[in-house]
Amino acid sequence: MQDVAAAVDLAHREEWAKVVAATVRVTRDLDLAQECAQDAYAQALRSWPSAGIPLRPGAWLTTVARNRARDLLARESAFRRAMPLLVMDDEPGPEVDLARPTVGDERLQLIFICAHPALSGEARVALTLRLVCGLTTAEVARAFLVQETTMAARITRAKKKIALARIPYRVPNRQDLPERVGAVLEIVHLIFTTGHAAPTGEHLIRRDLVDRAVELGRLLHELLPAEPDPASLLAMMLITDARSSTRTSADGRLVLLSHQDRGRWDAALINEGVGLLTWALAAGPASRFALEAAIAAVHAESPSIEDTDWAEIVGLYDLLRDCWPNPVVDLNRAVAVGLRDGPAPGLGELEPLLSEPALATYGYLSAARADFLRRLGRWSEAAAAYREALALTDNEVERVLLQDRLDEVDRQL
Repeated sequence: MQDVAAAVDLAHREEWAKVVAATVRVTRDLDLAQECAQDAYAQALRSWPSAGIPLRPGAWLTTVARNRARDLLARESAFRRAMPLLVMDDEPGPEVDLARPTVGDERLQLIFICAHPALSGEARVALTLRLVCGLTTAEVARAFLVQETTMAARITRAKKKIALARIPYRVPNRQDLPERVGAVLEIVHLIFTTGHAAPTGEHLIRRDLVDRAVELGRLLHELLPAEPDPASLLAMMLITDARSSTRTSADGRLVLLSHQDRGRWDAALINEGVGLLTWALAAGPASRFALEAAIAAVHAESPSIEDTDWAEIVGLYDLLRDCWPNPVVDLNRAVAVGLRDGPAPGLGELEPLLSEPALATYGYLSAARADFLRRLGRWSEAAAAYREALALTDNEVERVLLQDRLDEVDRQL
């Protein structure tokens, strides 16, 4: 039974988007497609222990989900009512050819539904994380720094808008692709960051989300090879992911950047990413994604934490803040200032962020404050900040490090 549960979990991570995408073609309704996909996974848990795990779990799940959808539509005589909810543009035309039978193509089609201009920017990303990546509503809410009820309502409104707007299930025409791709890049970026630092769970990294994001990034770069933004985003993801194997120790504990074995960073990924970034910077002005990739490249090419050019990183964050104002960028910049100038200036940069509503439940702000206070020997304040960070952190790997630091500070009191 344990093997079956593991197989279903793996199939959920790797096949969810494909199952939902295939079922949408039957239901023309995103909610019903999700419901049928969930039923298929539940059926797998019941059937596979006796029947055995199929050779192609994704195909099995897709067949069950589609059959379930057909049964529901037939029994409820809902087909005619469901048809207008989602346009299925199957007629030949000038759309981008995504006929290759890969999982990435299925995800990309779903993402382009979620990235439609009729939806708000936040709704686009939230819906993709829920539909394409299979994150729970609570996990999506955590990625957006909002309450779960708020996110549930937002996702519901987005799906209703898709139905009312009759958004087509296809990649846009080639002439419309550059205009729409910005929203898709935003979505892929958040999929990657959510996987790179998993908001919940027992593992620091959600490898499935990171791999999905990189796969989609490569596909977008293939679709638009002359556009610098897809190349820049892919560069950032590759350079950042190159450090993944060193971010935790053999026993699963968090290893901070200052203690990572840089000799184990993936040189091939770094070189590929830097090459993409170099081309993108020559092809056009530095965008948000190019600046993020440049920051990652400075880290990747530095021999140690002490030899890192923190002045350059602060300067890059200044440029990033100008083109993409965001409180998380302000937080990362403040940490870089502290590493350039010392903990006191870094702490000073953090103080204005304490009144930023979007960071009110963001554990990394409390953790950064706690670290600067610890380095300044302000033990009582540091302990309070570490306790606050622990209260706001749901990832178990991060919690272990925070608890170790709190214990260290408590011994100084």
